[in-house]
Amino acid sequence: MAQIHNRVRENVKALIPYSCARDEFKGKEGVFLDANENPYGDLNRYPDPYQRELKAAISKIKGVPEENIFLGNGSDEIIDLCFRIFCNPGSDKALTFSPTYGMYEVSAAINDVKLVKVSLSDDFQIDGKSVHQTIKDPAIKLIFICSPNNPTGNSMQVFDMESIISGFGGIVVIDEAYIDFSEQASFKNMINRFNNLIVMQTFSKAMGLAAARIGMAFMDTALTGYFNKMKPPYNISSPNQKAALKCLTRFELLKNKISLIKKERKRLAYELEKISIIEKVFPSDSNFLLVKTRNADLIYSELIENKIIVRNRNKIVPGCIRITVGTKRENDMLLGALRIISI
Repeated sequence: MAQIHNRVRENVKALIPYSCARDEFKGKEGVFLDANENPYGDLNRYPDPYQRELKAAISKIKGVPEENIFLGNGSDEIIDLCFRIFCNPGSDKALTFSPTYGMYEVSAAINDVKLVKVSLSDDFQIDGKSVHQTIKDPAIKLIFICSPNNPTGNSMQVFDMESIISGFGGIVVIDEAYIDFSEQASFKNMINRFNNLIVMQTFSKAMGLAAARIGMAFMDTALTGYFNKMKPPYNISSPNQKAALKCLTRFELLKNKISLIKKERKRLAYELEKISIIEKVFPSDSNFLLVKTRNADLIYSELIENKIIVRNRNKIVPGCIRITVGTKRENDMLLGALRIISI
């Protein structure tokens, strides 16, 4: 246990967190005269600061004990907290693999932490030998691995991820935002095996609650203590907590929708490969496809003219656009527009 605490910044260990009005009272009913709230209105009461009811529901679905769950205002808040808890500004470093999700770099810059970027191989996998040399740098305190990866869509090899977690002295964060679309098993069940592992998931993708901004993180209980200590007192609103709870009651229906998306992903990839301006459709374990084209900038602009919005990733992966799998109708509109673009 001491090893985990040694990975945390000294000022974070010494921090006395803000004590919010509902810390001492766990009930739902009562005469609330403690938080200077307006006694009138539909949304007049502060939300549960620790989201107990929602965590209990997540625990049943995900098979992770409530005490091992932290919820953030989107996964972006969790990413930011990782930097603030484990990395000293101006001296410590973090590491990730390129190309990947851009918020790791943005959050590193905000927190004045140098981000070491290790290039993925030609098939977008981690080069195990080179990374193990790099992570020997004692200044590197945090590693982010996105699997399935954004924007490439592929899952990282399990052996490489396990090897990094077991061989690294700091914290490893595996971002599984797209795990529900993959056949690969989640790493969430490995938090008991590796106390330096944090696994992130989200309500934004497969669960269809992007507007609610709720990210999940599964980790050792010693780590959840620090995250709860550092987060804003009421970081997830009551309406958003209720939306997430309602979503979890329809989890079986969500599974059907995930199956539909995966089926449509396969069809979309097949149809894209038949279009002359498309050079390659990369394999995907996510709800999007990375597509290499003859001219990404031109295709992106032409699609915009047709009010079809995709993501231009030309500066990240040369020649590529990223296409989210939509409904059959939306995908057919995209395919129709692509077929008449001439380069």
